Amino acid sequence: MKKIAILVDVQNIYYTTRQAYGRSFDYNGFWQEVLKDRTLHRALAYSSEPNAPKQQQFQNILRAIGFEVKQKPYIQRADGSAKCDWDVGITLDAMECAPHCDVVVLLTGDGDFDLLAERIQSRHECEVEVYGVPQLTANSLKRAATRYIAIDERLLLNAKPNHNSAGQ
Repeated sequence: MKKIAILVDVQNIYYTTRQAYGRSFDYNGFWQEVLKDRTLHRALAYSSEPNAPKQQQFQNILRAIGFEVKQKPYIQRADGSAKCDWDVGITLDAMECAPHCDVVVLLTGDGDFDLLAERIQSRHECEVEVYGVPQLTANSLKRAATRYIAIDERLLLNAKPNHNSAGQ
């Protein structure tokens, strides 16, 4: 059985599935799909610190599934926008996991991770699977992955997301 590490860019998955489908990602369905005939090394979900009860509940659900949830605060910018950027943290953890795994699974559409996917494959002879919303995943990331898996109907919840629970 192949050993895998899973790294989830929670905000990216939340916002891209909401934008493309008006629905939320099915983490339980994903967990069953990705772990079929595989063994887990580590599963990490990168999120913001919860600012609402529903967000705390969502993170507790991720923990119950088997994810280790990493949190950091939103950074308020001078222009009024806010961001919770986990790119460096995801990259560091992926590089630490890769030597112990056969496959690193990235859930993100962020093109910044194309170099990470290439580096993992070349340095550690480790496959990289990328799950992302097709129309919102960078082509460079799709090309850099060993396998690109589209997030489609099979990985979405039926209910519409609650727009007051950002980051889920």
